[in-house]
Amino acid sequence: MDFIFMLTRNDVTVPDCLEVYEAVRPLGLRHVGFKDLGVEGSVMAKLVERIHDDGATAYFEMVGQTREDSVAAAREAVAAGVDRLLGGFEAEPVLEALGDAPVAYYPFCGLTEGHPTLLRGMPDDIEADCASLIALGCAGVDLLAYRAVDADPVPLTEAARRGAGDAALIVAGSIDSPARIHAMQQAGVDGVTVGSAVFEMMFAPGENSVGAQLKHILDALD
Repeated sequence: MDFIFMLTRNDVTVPDCLEVYEAVRPLGLRHVGFKDLGVEGSVMAKLVERIHDDGATAYFEMVGQTREDSVAAAREAVAAGVDRLLGGFEAEPVLEALGDAPVAYYPFCGLTEGHPTLLRGMPDDIEADCASLIALGCAGVDLLAYRAVDADPVPLTEAARRGAGDAALIVAGSIDSPARIHAMQQAGVDGVTVGSAVFEMMFAPGENSVGAQLKHILDALD
C-alpha cells in the first residue's frame, strides 16, 4: 500500500509547503500531494517540479463544492503538471477538462458534502458508485472512509474495493493512527493520504517535527 503525504492541514495546502517539502526530502517519499486551496498556481508548479526531481509521484486533490469548481481545479492540475488528480464533483466534466493530459483521475465516490468534506452513502451505494466511475474511464476512486456519516469505515472500504475491481482505491481523510493504516491495508486499499495528522503530531506524540511523524508512518507500513 502506498503512503501519500499531503502537504495539507484542515483540507488546505500549508502555506510553507515548499519549505516543509525541502525539510523532508531526505526521507525519499514516493508519493506527495497538495490541495487546490492555500497557495498560488506558481507555488504548486514549483512544488510539483521538486517532487518530480525526486522521482516521486505528484497528487492534486480538489475540495471545491461545485461542478464549476472541479472543472477549474482540473485545469489548474494540468497547468501544475501533476500525475494524479483526486476528488471533485461530477466525473464526466472533469475527465473532459483533463482531455489528453497525462493525469490519472480518482474521483470521490459516494455523496460528498461540506468542507472539510464528509461522506454519505451505505456500502451498497459506494460499491455501485465505484463500479460506475471505473466504467466511465476513471483510473481509480478516492474514498473518504473515515469521514463517513452513514456507515462504518471498514465495510465501506470493502464495498469500494469490490466496486473498483482491479482499479486503484485510495482512502483519504482522517487517517490519524497506525491502527487506521493497518485497517486500510487489510481492506485491500492501494494507497492512503495523510495530511493534518502529520502536522498535528498525532502519529508520534512527543516528536515535534514533521519528519519524525513521517518516519513513524513509514515504519508502520513496513
